[in-house]
Parts: sequence; structure tokens; C-alpha cells
Amino acid sequence: MNKLFLAAAIATTFLGSVAHAEDAKPDNEVSYNVSVVSDYRYRGISQTTLDPALQGGADYVNNPTGLYAGTWLSTIKWITDQGGSSHAEWDLYAGKRGDIAKDVSYDVGVLTYVYASNDLPTSANTTELYGQLSFGPAYAKYSYSLTNLFGFADSKGSGYVDLGANVDVGNGYTINLHAGHQTVANNSAFSYSDWKIGVTKDFTVVTGSIAAIGTDTHNYVSADGNNLGKTALILSIAKTF
Repeated sequence: MNKLFLAAAIATTFLGSVAHAEDAKPDNEVSYNVSVVSDYRYRGISQTTLDPALQGGADYVNNPTGLYAGTWLSTIKWITDQGGSSHAEWDLYAGKRGDIAKDVSYDVGVLTYVYASNDLPTSANTTELYGQLSFGPAYAKYSYSLTNLFGFADSKGSGYVDLGANVDVGNGYTINLHAGHQTVANNSAFSYSDWKIGVTKDFTVVTGSIAAIGTDTHNYVSADGNNLGKTALILSIAKTF
């Protein structure tokens, strides 16, 4: 679930205070998003072998209940780089979010990553359950795989810890901080930690971001030997409508 873009959208929801009556949202809302990124990083690992990606999605939310569902797609290269045949990632997700107390909220749901006809020895298709608690601008999230994880054999039960904060510093700027750890069940050599420090700017028409992203692993490499988890500066432009 960009993932970076999707996580930012969820975090933005948590940053808002309770709306006054005159700002009440409609019961049902549908929004769309498109973005271009210089390198699609997910959990710190490049999904496009360090190349740019095109992305887009749609979201539905029922505001009275907090129930939501959505879909998101991105171009990718890592599967063809491993000898498979899929050129796109298609995410499907649904869940529920709401407030627990003042400045404390939750988000729980299920997310499926689909790589159509990926043709890898172990299918890359992955389904995860996730739960998140937010405390003002900070959050803690855990994802648990119900299936094998992204093509790793016998990796059901893998987990990802995601800690971060999206701090509004005024004038349309938000500081983005993240630290994570991916555990790959029965494939410990591929477990690793990742991090991000970035800033997002709302230009009204579009949203732009720049972030330094990196990992502590050298075990994710492209066919030509590039480290897919190396530290890099990532740029993105996104629009929601």
C-alpha cells in the first residue's frame, strides 16, 4: 500500500483536527491521485532498478464510519530484472480508521500487492494485514504478511515495523521522518532496516517532495549489480483531485 504516496495521504488524514460543523465533510468521498517519482522506493528498496516511475490511484472513504477502500498502481522493473514478466504493481486495500482520543487515532486494514503474470518461482503476489496508531504528527505501524513476501519462498509471517512523523512546519511545508525494519521469515539474510528524511511542499496545484532514503542492506541488487537499497535523493511530484 508507495506506497510513499499512500503513506503520506494516510498521515495527512491524521494531522487534521476535528472539523467544525461548517467544515463537515460529505458522507462519501472519492479522490484520485497521480505522481511521478525519480525512483520508486518501497521500504527503502528500489522497485524500478533506480529508474523513474509513473503512479496513480483512487480512494473511497465513508466519513461517518471511517471505512475506506482504494487501489494504486505503479510501473516497476524488479520482476523483469529477476527473469519474470510483470511490469506493474497493482495494490488493492481496505480498512477502517478513526479517533481514539484527542490527537490519538488508529488505522487497520488489509493490503494486497498484485504482480500479474509475474512468473517467478515463488509468486510475488503478497497480502498483508496492517495496524497503525497515530499520536499527533507521529505514528507507529506494523504490517504482517499472510502469504509469502514479494517472491521469497517460505516467507509467510514476515513483518515490517514503521515508525515516523509528518510535521507541519507552516507555509505548506511538512517534514517527513521515517525509520523501519523488515523481517523476512526464514530468509534472514534479506531482513534489513531503512530510513527516510524528507520535506514535502504543497504548491496548491501540485505537491512536491524531496527525500534522502537509504537502508543498511547490500543483499538487494539488480541484474547488473547495482545496490537497490543504496542511499539516494528521491524527487516526486504528485497531484490529488
